Amino acid sequence: DIPTEADDMAITKGVIALGHSLRLKVVAEGVETKEQQDFLRSNDCDEMQGYLFSKPLPAEEVTALLKGHSPKQNLTVVDPRKRA
Repeated sequence: DIPTEADDMAITKGVIALGHSLRLKVVAEGVETKEQQDFLRSNDCDEMQGYLFSKPLPAEEVTALLKGHSPKQNLTVVDPRKRA
């Protein structure tokens, strides 16, 4: 549980650092709270997904969502490198 458990935070930081040392983009899954997002953002996680941004959607709903909106309209798009 980040950002409340010290061990979980240390593991998460290590995984992010390992990914970056291998020149990989790091994607955090299961982000549910603003606090988790803030922790991941502050530790340079590249991408995030989870209920904080959207519930899981069937492929046809994603397609309809993307066809019906401009890239920035009504979608939560977060660049984790830009700090609030």
